[in-house]
Amino acid sequence: MKPYLISLLMGVLAGLVYHLLQIQSPAPPVIALLGLLGMLIGEQIVPAIRRKLSGQPLTAAWFHSECVPKITGAPPAANKAADGKPH
Repeated sequence: MKPYLISLLMGVLAGLVYHLLQIQSPAPPVIALLGLLGMLIGEQIVPAIRRKLSGQPLTAAWFHSECVPKITGAPPAANKAADGKPH
């Protein structure tokens, strides 16, 4: 969670600097970011369909371990140390 917060705060700081310099930020609009999120979610449809066609259930545990890390960019829980930090 800490890297996400730092990234957000640095983004806010950059936005403030852009505003003070009275220049427009090169950041993509929210609609583009939502499109990227849709792409990440869409990539997970094929593995879900393959799993369903092979007769395996689509469980919340499977979704959480296989899809969520690919959508959020977070490492899978199995690759984290006891303190929650990635190896």
